[in-house]
Amino acid sequence: MARILIVDDDLDVVEASTLFLQKEGYEVDCAYDRGSGMEKVDGYKPDLLILDVMMEMPDDGIAMAQDLRRKGFRAPILMLTSIGKATGLEYGKDSEMVPVDAFEEKPVKPETLVARVRELLRNKEG
Repeated sequence: MARILIVDDDLDVVEASTLFLQKEGYEVDCAYDRGSGMEKVDGYKPDLLILDVMMEMPDDGIAMAQDLRRKGFRAPILMLTSIGKATGLEYGKDSEMVPVDAFEEKPVKPETLVARVRELLRNKEG
């Protein structure tokens, strides 16, 4: 089954997402900040990355996605964000500025998370 890495500083989001994804048979690991997330990507080799936008710094998730893509990381990245609710701004994919495959607004419903993960992994294979 696919390996998923969750990088988010919200322990509740990480724990809930891990439970729902493991229930579906996915192997899940997690990190709680950008630095440890970068280290885990190198060692864990995830098939999909779930990444929070705001961690220690407001743009940690975006910067991490940029760094990973520059390093050649090609697995899908699902970005979770609550920025839209906090600021009223909308974020979208941009191959250079925000090089991710999909966005979901927090809090994400379990069934939405699982469906999006399946979709991104299916698109990766096809």
